[in-house]
Amino acid sequence: MSVWSLYLVRTASNHLYTGITTEVERRFSQHQNGTGAKALRGKGPLSLAFCIEVGDRSAASKLEYAIKQLSKKDKEQIVKCQQLPEALTCYLQTTAEPPQP
Repeated sequence: MSVWSLYLVRTASNHLYTGITTEVERRFSQHQNGTGAKALRGKGPLSLAFCIEVGDRSAASKLEYAIKQLSKKDKEQIVKCQQLPEALTCYLQTTAEPPQP
């Protein structure tokens, strides 16, 4: 069974893209080569700002959705601290609905 990870990629214009994958390095390489997400094409250079192993695909998808709902300021805090906020960490350990931003 594959372990899913969540990652944040920073674009040249300082935007943060959120994604999930089973192989962060492979997926980041795809983004850099222009064969990844359309949202990142032509937005380079790109840098991998944050990544964390999540577990199964369901948990990764739910966490991805929750992070996409966060403000830019909150996402920057994740990158700065290199960890998820406590509310999201607790969410990963339960099957509850994602916390509201």
